[in-house]
Amino acid sequence: MPKKNSSTPKVEGLQAEIIDQPITETLEKNFMPYAMSVIVSRAIPELDGFKPSHRKLLYTMYKQGLLTGARTKSANVVGETMKLNPHGDMAIYETMVRLSRGYGALLHPFVDSKGNFGKVFSRDMAHAASRYTEAKLDSICNEMFGDIDKNTVEFVDSYDHKTKEPTLLPTSFPNILVSANTGIAVGMASNFCGFNLREVCDTTIAFLRNSKHDLLSTMPAPDFPGGGELIYDVAAMAEIYETGRGSFKVRAKWEYDKKNNTIEVTEIPYTTTIEAIIDKIADLVKQGKLREVNDVRDETDLSGLKIAIELKRGTDPDKLMAKLMKLTTLSDSFSCNFNVLVEGMPQVLGVRGILAAWSTWRIGCVRRRVTHELDVKQKKLHLLKGLAAILLDIDKAIAIIRHTKEEDEVVPNLMIGFGIDAEQAEFVCEIKLRNINEAYILRRSEEIVALEEAVADLMATLADEKRIVKIIITELTNVAKKYGYDRLTNLVYEDDVEAEDVIEEVEDYPVHVFVSKEGYFKKITPQSLRMSGEQKFKDGDSLSFTETASNREEILVFSDKAQVYKARLSDFADAKASVLGDYLPTKLAMDDGETVLAVILPRDYTKWLLILFENGKVARIALSAYDTKQNRKKLANAYCEKSLPVAFMPLEEDCELLAVSTEGRAIAFNTASLSPKTTRNTQGVGTLTPKPKHKAASLLKAEESGVLDISRFRVRSLPAMGLLIRAEDKGEVQLTL
Repeated sequence: MPKKNSSTPKVEGLQAEIIDQPITETLEKNFMPYAMSVIVSRAIPELDGFKPSHRKLLYTMYKQGLLTGARTKSANVVGETMKLNPHGDMAIYETMVRLSRGYGALLHPFVDSKGNFGKVFSRDMAHAASRYTEAKLDSICNEMFGDIDKNTVEFVDSYDHKTKEPTLLPTSFPNILVSANTGIAVGMASNFCGFNLREVCDTTIAFLRNSKHDLLSTMPAPDFPGGGELIYDVAAMAEIYETGRGSFKVRAKWEYDKKNNTIEVTEIPYTTTIEAIIDKIADLVKQGKLREVNDVRDETDLSGLKIAIELKRGTDPDKLMAKLMKLTTLSDSFSCNFNVLVEGMPQVLGVRGILAAWSTWRIGCVRRRVTHELDVKQKKLHLLKGLAAILLDIDKAIAIIRHTKEEDEVVPNLMIGFGIDAEQAEFVCEIKLRNINEAYILRRSEEIVALEEAVADLMATLADEKRIVKIIITELTNVAKKYGYDRLTNLVYEDDVEAEDVIEEVEDYPVHVFVSKEGYFKKITPQSLRMSGEQKFKDGDSLSFTETASNREEILVFSDKAQVYKARLSDFADAKASVLGDYLPTKLAMDDGETVLAVILPRDYTKWLLILFENGKVARIALSAYDTKQNRKKLANAYCEKSLPVAFMPLEEDCELLAVSTEGRAIAFNTASLSPKTTRNTQGVGTLTPKPKHKAASLLKAEESGVLDISRFRVRSLPAMGLLIRAEDKGEVQLTL
């Protein structure tokens, strides 16, 4: 029970009351219904392949007669849809845009559009307002609504209880696999790619005949309306088909125009836009990472998409495109998450699971349709049998009607005279006198025979599920024949892609690296260094690190948030001593407030890294722990966060070191006493034990420390507090803390 807070504040004329309520109770009463509503009624598609917003729009258009009639203004459709969909007109119109032929987001659009509906491959090509565009249902919607008036699906009240709407549309093919769909709910999401309609129908037919059918043999991979090429990995695709989760890569199609020395990109991945690609290429050119490109233009027109990339003389187009595939979204990934509502419950299903669920649901739809047709024919047969009884003695029937005084007594008298029920008698009464002839009687007799055969056939169908499956197979065959076409997205096997793959060529030459204490970085060539004067730093800043290296080498930049950033020296422009250089936190896109602790050159990642912490512990970490096969720019858990690092030292071979504290105490030890670790966040080995209020300050090689007699600072066992460094211990080189 909620408890009243005893410290309730009192206000003059009012008394505020604070009630303690468990947060779990609040979530259960308020948030959970909202979350379920978003999942079930908004974001996740159902077995017919539609979200509620799609279904409400298409059903409204069907009721408006737009399946066979002429186009109407989109604004008319939007306004009418608001009777079923209580959202703003813009949200409804955007739903229509995505389903339209003009927008091009679906392999088989459901809205036959006229006017500017924008393009899925363009970020900036906006659609026109609904008052300017026109729309009707596309012909494929016959497969959605052909059975809707035959009791195939349930109907429920609309949100205002003034009309009815279907819970699902009785699609005659697995539209859930054909139409791409994406949605974000609360705590879950859904992302469907499209598959080729002909392949889906053939696969469904094969699955209905054999549930263990090899799906990849008839439906090898997804298909996209924008075409492109899919990098085909059989194992990865098989996992997606079984689990409903996974990803695959798609890339653009292009041609080389030798006459104009231009690459023309005509198909791009479904997940990107022409503006995103052009912006990225332009950015790479500005950064100096793409020197082969003279210009890039969007030449999209009424004939279709086209990105023109003008090359510099002597550029190899194949190598350039391989480079662009790596650096831009001309090659991109599509992540699958086949989350679908089955009987109101969200489930992540593989393709086989979806086909099984759809087949079960479709069998139910066809069974309901056959039952409806059976009821209609049985009712008509019942009426005709009553008529047949009358026609056997038409003179008697006429006499009964003629000698009946009251109109209300005609039906009861016919029922008594011929032994028929009220419905049959009412049907007989409605027959016109002109129809009481021999030809009419013969036709009705023949119709009775045909209806009896049809009823028997329908009853046999209901009793045998194989006959229902045969009906579904026939419908799928007709759909594939009528609407199917060859796949648009070509399959390229992974081995072929690797053969074309090239490594980005970077010019190699010697450089000098300089890093200041505040994190300013400079890469200077030896020639420029000889010509330059004194190194320039900000006021209060000074040199922290310098080293000679090669332009192709990598650097590791350690931050105060236990993260290490990886970069190539070639990513930095050559500088002069007279400039401040690149500010590393900005250049490497570090987190807000993150600062540079140290910069090291890992070389070939075969040696070790020593890290001295404030608590006096030293970690010996294999540099291979920072090497990654993927081109990752940032690694977390770069070191143990229990104590702040004060010194980083690359180690090539074991040697004598001197650890010094802020008090001026030092201890000497050999690095062989430090156990090498492959985990980056190891705590290290205790060496120097600082006194209270003091910390470890620096780590120096014995020969570089300036201490004359290093043996005086050796101890029998580690850790130890060490000895104070005296004036007579120091040589010409002064120790710095």
